[in-house]
Amino acid sequence: MGQARSDSKAGPSDENRNVFIDGEWFQFRIHYGILNASYVTLGLEKDTLDNVPVFHAKGYGATTGIAKFFYKVEDYYDSYFSEESGLPLWFIRNINEGGYTKNLEIKFDHKKRVAKINDKKNNKRQEIKINPNAQDLISAFYYLRNVKNISQMKVGESVNINMFFDAENYLFKLKYLGTETLNTKFGQIQCRKYIPYVQSGRVFKAEESVTLWVSNDQNQIPIRFQADLAIGSIKCDLENFKNLKYPFEIEL
Repeated sequence: MGQARSDSKAGPSDENRNVFIDGEWFQFRIHYGILNASYVTLGLEKDTLDNVPVFHAKGYGATTGIAKFFYKVEDYYDSYFSEESGLPLWFIRNINEGGYTKNLEIKFDHKKRVAKINDKKNNKRQEIKINPNAQDLISAFYYLRNVKNISQMKVGESVNINMFFDAENYLFKLKYLGTETLNTKFGQIQCRKYIPYVQSGRVFKAEESVTLWVSNDQNQIPIRFQADLAIGSIKCDLENFKNLKYPFEIEL
């Protein structure tokens, strides 16, 4: 995995440099305007898949309180990715967002560069060619935390990875903006600030609608996520965590 540089592509993860461990867990609180809209949890555990050692990441999000009467959300995500390479092997997305539902399972064959999609909702199966080292939506989060020298990126530089989501290949780009200290419920945390380039249209206002703050320490965990949507805006803050590999650095 080469050094991150302007418009570079991230190479495979280094298994000896995992910045996460079995049992790591996060809870995030999402605000939509003035509403405390929902909570999202993301947990990690060791597992095996077809006798291959993997990490199993489980994501869950749901609206709470008054927000669920306006727009009910209940999303489940599972990603099984290789301990050795960090590449996804099996991805599950089962969501209900205001009546919009999907129930997909995707098996990745990286040697043949094929994704086998099982659309359970529509009883449809298909195979689609994928780009080299393609990541799913959840595995990409862990993969990027493991990228060598990402903490040495200069302002304006970016790192790219191949992504596969639903039935589409695309290039994910993360641009570094510099450091910033955030006031959080845990105290002041020095963060690295990024722009993840997203697809404008149905959800996001523009490609640069999202800003991400990541702890400037060895854990490299998300502290805050903010996005301008087609309608309104959301803000997501780290609420709770446990089982980090390294000390969580907080400025007093």
